[in-house]
Amino acid sequence: MNVITLQKDHYREALALSEYAFQYKVPEEDIEKRLRNLEKHKLFGILENGSVAAKLHLLSLETLLGKKAMKMGGIAGVATYPEQRRKGHVREMLAHSLQYMKDNGYSISMLHPFSVPFYRKYGWELFANRLKVTLTKADLVMKEPVPGVVKRFDEQSHPEAIERVYTEFTQPFNGMLAREKDWWTNAIYGGSKGAMYLNEQSDAAGYMIYEIKDRKMTIHEFVVVDNEARSGLWNYICQHDSMLNELEMITYENDPLMFSLKEPRSKMEVVPYFMVRIVDVISFFREFDFQWESFEEELVLHISDSFAEWNNQSVLLKDGNITVLNIEDNPDSEQKGIHIDINALAAAMFGYMSPVALQQIGRISGSPVEIQKLASLLPNRRPFFYDFF
Repeated sequence: MNVITLQKDHYREALALSEYAFQYKVPEEDIEKRLRNLEKHKLFGILENGSVAAKLHLLSLETLLGKKAMKMGGIAGVATYPEQRRKGHVREMLAHSLQYMKDNGYSISMLHPFSVPFYRKYGWELFANRLKVTLTKADLVMKEPVPGVVKRFDEQSHPEAIERVYTEFTQPFNGMLAREKDWWTNAIYGGSKGAMYLNEQSDAAGYMIYEIKDRKMTIHEFVVVDNEARSGLWNYICQHDSMLNELEMITYENDPLMFSLKEPRSKMEVVPYFMVRIVDVISFFREFDFQWESFEEELVLHISDSFAEWNNQSVLLKDGNITVLNIEDNPDSEQKGIHIDINALAAAMFGYMSPVALQQIGRISGSPVEIQKLASLLPNRRPFFYDFF
């Protein structure tokens, strides 16, 4: 295998490749900071004649499925110079990264795709959409007053209280990032402002990250844990009506704020966003919070993975246990249960597609009874992801 771990003496080359491939220029005064940030990544690459021809960044992160945090490998900065393309470099780096993640206890991997079909070939699958809502000045109609207050903040005055709000907000979802302090200070703001809602007890119950430019407010995050905070932050937005012609908000599908507006028929666009991959299906299953308490039967899953052969497994789910089956010793098992590939499995486990819907489009096979068994084992959570890497 030609993939190596790039060391510090390759970092400037890696940065130059990013600038070329993604068509941006790092200001001279920011270069040293960028190079220091690369030390936080695992940087894989392929050399041609001693120079970096292709590279991939692996970020060691955690993602949340409800309250459960799982070790996640974030794939980012995948790039190859044009003259080095179509040599299989990206395929080789992805295979190397998956093996590294498996060997180091990562259950899942995520990435933001330049092409969904490209990464589907390697087992990553869509798992989260974003709702982009566009409102006009006329839509900024205030709700009934609430007793709390809104306080503005920025990156320098980052309040730890919003970290607790974010963590509580994530619990009904699958896939949201478990943010560490370093992530909050280095990846969230990017020059944006913040506003935090405090209730009568001075407890934070919501926040928003936003920017205003050219009479347009863009809300990158709108995070609340109760309706009082939702109303309080909405009223704060409305107080900007003399400054705005347009409001754009990124949120999740079926956000109740949209239904609660005086005129809810606004422009809304659902955009498929991030992709996820199950790195090691057995370790993932053993960490996952299946709904065993309501499941008194058994279910066999036959899983196929064309890119990570260790995931080609038949698994028995029964009595709260995950048992790997040897089909040669259990030939009858192959004739029962559900046949599913690694992509469809990720879509089902993260709640992006129901087992029934996957069966309807021919992505999994099994009897209606077996399909319903799988559905009953999965928690009732929605997929969502606010971050980017």
